[in-house]
Amino acid sequence: MIVLLGVLVVVLGFATRRNPLLVVGAAGIVTGLLGGLSPQRVLAAFGTGFASSRSVTIFVITLPVIGLLEHHGLQEQARRLITRFAGLTAGRFLALYLLLRQLAAAVGLNNVFGHAQTVRPLAAPMAEGAAERRHGPLGEKAREKVRSFAASADNVGLFFGEDVFLAVGSILLITGFVNTTYHTHLEPLQLALWAIPTALCALAVHGWRLLRLDRQLLGAAAPGPGRTADIGETIK
Repeated sequence: MIVLLGVLVVVLGFATRRNPLLVVGAAGIVTGLLGGLSPQRVLAAFGTGFASSRSVTIFVITLPVIGLLEHHGLQEQARRLITRFAGLTAGRFLALYLLLRQLAAAVGLNNVFGHAQTVRPLAAPMAEGAAERRHGPLGEKAREKVRSFAASADNVGLFFGEDVFLAVGSILLITGFVNTTYHTHLEPLQLALWAIPTALCALAVHGWRLLRLDRQLLGAAAPGPGRTADIGETIK
């Protein structure tokens, strides 16, 4: 049981808002040492895990590409594009993005959308552009509010949408564990079907929160010469 102290390291690290990478690394080292591994074997385990998951280094390719696109005005073009749709508010646009993200994840296309390749360069600027067209220039807190909702739309859509896909790792892990431990014959399709009601509830609940964003942004335009109210008071 002492090995579980590594979980305590994770909890304390996140509670004190430390760097997530350092927290997870420290938890892995603590768990390995308490489990009786030598420092060399702990280091070898980190190396083996990194080598077997080379996809984590994909940012080496995507980061400079996205940076180059943003340097040449990708975000500005996204803002101009959203202004052509008069009825598309920030909340409606993000609700639509949530739906598309969840549908894509449900068929296994997890990498079609994402924070690095879609939210930062496209979704967030387009939501900001829609909000500015409707409410005027946004203050810093209002702008951060829109960006956080854009990120949450991606997170919720992926988290609850991917469980509907038959070949996702979590479903295969559950079916393998249950069938081996309890000698049953649980099919991935059964779990995927049970995940659909949860995904629909998540879509309804968070979609409603996204639609309420327009009301929260109402009157949250950046103060002009005659306005001295704090923008943060209107964004709660």
